Amino acid sequence: MRVGPLRLRVAATLAGATALALFAAGCSSNSATSASSALNSAASVAGSAVSAATSAAGSALSAATSAAGSALSDATGSAAAGSSQLLADAADGKLTVGIKFDQPGLALKKPDGSFAGFDVEVAKYVAKQLGVDPANIEFKESKSAEREGLIERGEVDYIVATYSITDDRKQKVNFAGPYFVAHQDLLVKADNTDIKGPDTLNGKKLCSVTGSTSAQKVKDKFSTDVGLQEYGTYTECVDALLAGGVDAVTTDDVILAGFAAQYPGELKVVGKGFSDENYGIGLKKGDTAGTAAINKAIAAMIADGSWAKALKDTVGPSGYTIPAPPTPSS
Repeated sequence: MRVGPLRLRVAATLAGATALALFAAGCSSNSATSASSALNSAASVAGSAVSAATSAAGSALSAATSAAGSALSDATGSAAAGSSQLLADAADGKLTVGIKFDQPGLALKKPDGSFAGFDVEVAKYVAKQLGVDPANIEFKESKSAEREGLIERGEVDYIVATYSITDDRKQKVNFAGPYFVAHQDLLVKADNTDIKGPDTLNGKKLCSVTGSTSAQKVKDKFSTDVGLQEYGTYTECVDALLAGGVDAVTTDDVILAGFAAQYPGELKVVGKGFSDENYGIGLKKGDTAGTAAINKAIAAMIADGSWAKALKDTVGPSGYTIPAPPTPSS
């Protein structure tokens, strides 16, 4: 606001009005009356000038304040996007998403190179909510033991891979979600009658994958004499179970249900869920803007019915009971 020039304009107006008044006084026979009238006119003119100047200054100040507010809002929004590699990549129209490649019903790479499963559908829905065409997603295999490293190195924008939210993992990555709650269970041969739950595994051999905490949890809490066997993928564990190399496979029930459906009459899920596993979507540590955006996408997927439909289409055929949806809050 330029106050100096405004004051000069008002002063000039007053000076002109005063000169007019003096001239009128000198030319009139009733000097006092004329001078008074002229001065009143000058005051009126000056008042109008001051009012106009004040109004103009107020408008200018209001416009400047509004412009500054808009600029600050734009800058804040840009800063939020700029601090999130996920949102920056989404703005470019392409995303790299980590999934499993070997989990029937959840995330399976098919012989033609396409991908199918509930986690795949969640990954696609989130991408679409972020403005990215699912056709522009590059899926990257994310084995359990490699997930944190892939995120930390920036090789993926986010991971949807039956990724249980734990306090230890939260030290390394951010989690959005949960988008699903599973329960740890056991997969055994269909004719097995010895294994009825996690406390009946003493003397047995139990398989899980490297980087998973499932088998160790059984040993720590239920059967201290169980033998543990680790492989790189669940497919390898299932192959070992079918071949008689292990007695059971443990992980989340929804994963095991997919394998049981793949081998009908040969394998079964014991059905004694003994933990809650909150599946989250992992992304770069500290990316609060990206985490909020994914949580919003998960909530939208649940609200519009896409979440339930995706589960029914992918895991439902195995006979798995579709649970109630969780509330994303991590």
